Amino acid sequence: MSKRTLAILAALGATTIYGLNHTIAKGVMPTYITPFGFIMLRVLGASILFWSISSLGPKEKIERKDWGRVMLCSLFGMAINMLAFFKGLDLSTPINSAVLVTTTPIIVVVLSFFLIKEKIRALKIVGIVIGLAGALFLVLYGNEIRQDASNIPLGNTLFLLNSLFFGLYLILVKKLLEKYHPITLLKWMFLIGIFYNLPVALPEFLEVSWSTLPFEAIWKMAFVVIGTTFCAYLFNVFALTQLKASTVSAFVYVQPVIGILFAVLSGRDKLTTVKIAAACLVLLGVYLVSKKPKPGKITN
Repeated sequence: MSKRTLAILAALGATTIYGLNHTIAKGVMPTYITPFGFIMLRVLGASILFWSISSLGPKEKIERKDWGRVMLCSLFGMAINMLAFFKGLDLSTPINSAVLVTTTPIIVVVLSFFLIKEKIRALKIVGIVIGLAGALFLVLYGNEIRQDASNIPLGNTLFLLNSLFFGLYLILVKKLLEKYHPITLLKWMFLIGIFYNLPVALPEFLEVSWSTLPFEAIWKMAFVVIGTTFCAYLFNVFALTQLKASTVSAFVYVQPVIGILFAVLSGRDKLTTVKIAAACLVLLGVYLVSKKPKPGKITN
């Protein structure tokens, strides 16, 4: 099996885990653990796991000139991105999160235009407009009255913030992966992420009643730490060693299929007309953004 095929499977594995995470993580917040406390658990657990397996990777030192980018990647990918998503998931619904994270490929294309001067074709511009229209439609009109979703518009806005910073993370970390082994980067980025998250996440982490947690809460927390954090981040950075950031980000549109099916089947969420319409607009936008031009066709 070629490395490219393995990279595609890794990206698919990561997005499958993320698709399940929308419902699984929602199932323990805020009853057993609050959003920011969950992030403290994630970065602590992932840091321990990555440092535990660091001997499997090469012994390499990060050059002084690259530490700034490493710290930015940690800030965007292990702090702001996570905090925004989990707080959004606490305030909103699993289906909304599964739909809105699909704006990541659109955001990556826009960021790539400004940061690395990639050209944007006319078709992609149309896709960006349609996709963002779908996202805004869900943010503005997707409000529901639910006991487990106290502020859906704010939660939906935080999902978009999550997509923005995850897109920045994908673009910035791609350059580092050309020089360093994925495990080397992840062990340092998660370790740095602990200190980024401490001021806002530690108080909520200390409030958790660890000794009285039921098994249902324990296995769901373990899934988020081992699956959503350790495995998914490892899968994504491996995929980035063989694929473009825009290609890896495009796998995110598998999430609504997995996320919505799992949320509905598990009884944690339900489909509405607004959600279906917004999902169709977002996915159409992502399709147009990800669509490759025909060979020989002039692009602008």
